[in-house]
Amino acid sequence: MTERAHAAHAEGETGVWSGSWVAERLGVELAGDEALTGLLGLALRRNPKRAHLLVSNVLGKHVPQSPSVVYGHGVALGRRVRELLGAEAAEGAVVLGYAETATGLGHSVADGLGSAPYLHSTRRAVAGVARAGGFEESHSHATSHLLLPQDPALLAGDGPLVLVDDEFSTGNTVLNTIRALHERYPRKRYVVVALVDMRSPADAGRLDAFAGEIGARVDLVTTASGTVRLPPGVLEKGQELVARYEAPPVDPATEPTTEARTERTTEATPERTTEATSEPASGPTGGSPGAASPGSVERVELRWPHDVPDGGRHGFTAADRDRLESALPGMAARIADALPARARRVLVLGFEELMYAPLRLAQALEQAVGGDVDVRYSTTTRSPVLAVDDPGYAIRTRLVFPAHDDPADGPGERYAYNVAGAGFDAVIAVVDSAADTPALHAPDGLAARLAAHVPHVLLAVVPSYVPHASPAPQAPERPPMLPEPLRGPAFSSYAPDEVGWLLQDLSDVTLEAPTEEREEAIQSGGAHYAESLPVEYQPSEQYQELFHAALESSAARLARAVGAVTEVVLTERSPRPVLVSLARAGTPVGVLMRRWARFRHGLDLPHYAVSIVRGRGIDANALRWLADHHDPADVVFVDGWTGKGAITRELAAALRDFEVSDGVTGFDPEIAVLADPGSCVRTYGTRDDFLIPSACLNSTVSGLISRTVLRADLVGPHDFHGAKFYRELAGADLSPAFLDAVSARFPDVTESVDAHVKELLSADRTPTWEGWAAVERISEEYGIHDVNLVKPGVGETTRVMLRRVPWKVLARAGAGADLDHVRLLAEQRGVPVEEVADLPYTCVGLIHPQYTRGATGADGKAVTL
Repeated sequence: MTERAHAAHAEGETGVWSGSWVAERLGVELAGDEALTGLLGLALRRNPKRAHLLVSNVLGKHVPQSPSVVYGHGVALGRRVRELLGAEAAEGAVVLGYAETATGLGHSVADGLGSAPYLHSTRRAVAGVARAGGFEESHSHATSHLLLPQDPALLAGDGPLVLVDDEFSTGNTVLNTIRALHERYPRKRYVVVALVDMRSPADAGRLDAFAGEIGARVDLVTTASGTVRLPPGVLEKGQELVARYEAPPVDPATEPTTEARTERTTEATPERTTEATSEPASGPTGGSPGAASPGSVERVELRWPHDVPDGGRHGFTAADRDRLESALPGMAARIADALPARARRVLVLGFEELMYAPLRLAQALEQAVGGDVDVRYSTTTRSPVLAVDDPGYAIRTRLVFPAHDDPADGPGERYAYNVAGAGFDAVIAVVDSAADTPALHAPDGLAARLAAHVPHVLLAVVPSYVPHASPAPQAPERPPMLPEPLRGPAFSSYAPDEVGWLLQDLSDVTLEAPTEEREEAIQSGGAHYAESLPVEYQPSEQYQELFHAALESSAARLARAVGAVTEVVLTERSPRPVLVSLARAGTPVGVLMRRWARFRHGLDLPHYAVSIVRGRGIDANALRWLADHHDPADVVFVDGWTGKGAITRELAAALRDFEVSDGVTGFDPEIAVLADPGSCVRTYGTRDDFLIPSACLNSTVSGLISRTVLRADLVGPHDFHGAKFYRELAGADLSPAFLDAVSARFPDVTESVDAHVKELLSADRTPTWEGWAAVERISEEYGIHDVNLVKPGVGETTRVMLRRVPWKVLARAGAGADLDHVRLLAEQRGVPVEEVADLPYTCVGLIHPQYTRGATGADGKAVTL
């Protein structure tokens, strides 16, 4: 294949569809508008969550394209949005683009819309800039998005919000975004914009249903629509292909010695694996024949206008746009003057999220040089994609180089696709000043990689914009060092490596009070439930027998849920998460998740336990300790189960407050739980409401640790929340037995976990909060009028029976052995059990409303103890 033919194919100009290679091998089909195959090609991801990659021919990310074509598609979409909204509504719109792929597209849509301000999400945390929000992109290789506007009011208006992504595939990312933003900044109208709408029929109706749920209008504007038809087993087949083509046998006698890493996989026969070649600029993948090797690297001074942002990371206004438009012709002229005289084919190469500035420079250069020079535009990316040198494959070559912008998530590979071998005489690499680091110029850096394949490399640096008026909030004064975590056997019966407790030891303080006394004080408003402890329940022999029977019958089910939630966390949240359990119900689950990660993956994950108190929030000192010792983005909060979701809401609110008070961003409020019967979270092992034996007991199944305590005379502003270690109950401790019984079943459930995880990862796990709705209904139907006195689920009902003054238990009709222990406790305490049809939980525990000792309850009857 000639250089020109290679380049032409990469841009969809040869008549061979650049998705045919994948389609033939995986059976993937594009169905829909005739324009789809012109807009999209196919490649294979190096991503365990999705096998294929839709490669856009007009986005300017993976495939070099004319900048006027790239910009024109975005502007055209923006004009359609303006027509949809009408001129008046368009004037009040805000445009939000997605990092990294759609930052330039979103900006172009904003230009087409008119005077709309623009903001894009980012994966680069910026010191001194508080986060205004964030969301998750579940199928991405890098999932966490931050929103860092210079002016938080940008997201707080009531005008239309226009959300722009390159493709609309499932709708999950958009729904996650709208849900997160609508909770804080509700508005009446949203418009979703994408180059292509590729939703499956099953996903097609979700947007309308979601709009009805939040009470807002949600429109969709796209260039083309269709769907991707995937045969069974496509993920596994795709992973097998990637593994085969990325691990070719290497003959030491012929292995290339050059340091320049270009990957270009070829296939001679259907049976043959691949070979990687590295070729210098003077070889067939380079630019002009006979060019020097390596090529030259020189800087070109842009003279970027002062105070014009490099993009929309912190917001981009109409005034910014006007100043940039005035400066573009001069900057393009300086680039044109720096090009070699014989250059006829030139690439402007942007950098990850920095897409708009290089795009506009490329467009201005295209206009400045006229038809004498073929100007193309693309950008580098974080996205790992297989390269195959075949006419029917969208990614022909891959340059690999290390990250050079000191990313918050640490070092890693970055890629430039379809650059080597595309016949470019010069490349103008445009980076921001934060990325103009020694790593960029290192022997294995981007500049050297480009110079190995292109005779002339020009480096243009755009100043990284940091808002002037956004000083980092000052953290409150505190001691320079917080204490190290408490560990067993000095504190708890867990082994020291199983969990570190970010708590203070209050074992020598008398905190217990009779249950009835605590209930009266709590309901009268005289005390908070976290200011004292209930007297530890001492189980009868019959109750202990029930616990052991429940553990025996449910150990495999528990092991399966533990494995599933851990695998989801490792896949979607972090490959090396820091588990932070919410003490104390979450702690046994955190220990089991840690054990699964070691059993299945050989990982030794950090695990800590922290206190969170309803109405008081999470322990801020514990968060400070975690932020000092770990990347907050790696922290995964863990709990045992959800009831109505009160702690889920509590954590989200507390983390927002912590961002404001301390200026620390990155903590994700999404809790990972073993069971989510209330449909309150996305990360869970099961949504069944079943008996988790660790809910049956108190400290004797939780490392002999009490529930946490927060009382002003015991916990100062610089202290961790407190808890007690009941050493005296060591003879009755079942904590190790519980953990070992579940862990012993790990080998038995491995296959079922794998199958269950596949179902979870492909399912719509958006929380419905149906549990909260049921609690509100029950609270009113039973005359309680306080959702805090309604405790749904087997675990929460058990807590009511052990710690509070129960009024009655509602049991789902036909509930079986999962309620044996609840029925026994109810019998012992004289509490009626009422069977109810259509209960969304297995059972619900009702705390006695309006409780005072000796008084009557809401039903007019005397309290029976």
